[in-house]
Amino acid sequence: MAENKETSNTTARGRRKTLIGEVVSTKMAKTIVVEVRRQKAHPFYKRVVARSKKFYAHDENGTAHLGDFVKIEETRPLSKLKRWELKEIVRRAAQVAPIVEQPVI
Repeated sequence: MAENKETSNTTARGRRKTLIGEVVSTKMAKTIVVEVRRQKAHPFYKRVVARSKKFYAHDENGTAHLGDFVKIEETRPLSKLKRWELKEIVRRAAQVAPIVEQPVI
């Protein structure tokens, strides 16, 4: 009895992790720093404690700006610290015009 099994060249990889965080730095070329904040109950005191971690993400076109909330996705290592890439911009930061001070007379 020979069973007919379909074989394909594509292997089913596990789902890639996605995170949402705020862009805190865009000073590097094609790289953004995203700070992901989460809240967790303390194991003993049961109080809610805020935790944050920074991730380096690849931004090919430089579309993300400081203060934007972005979704990043896990990917292969791109450099020593970069293991994430920009998936989409969830919310743009509010653009505020600079304040021009008038001289006091």
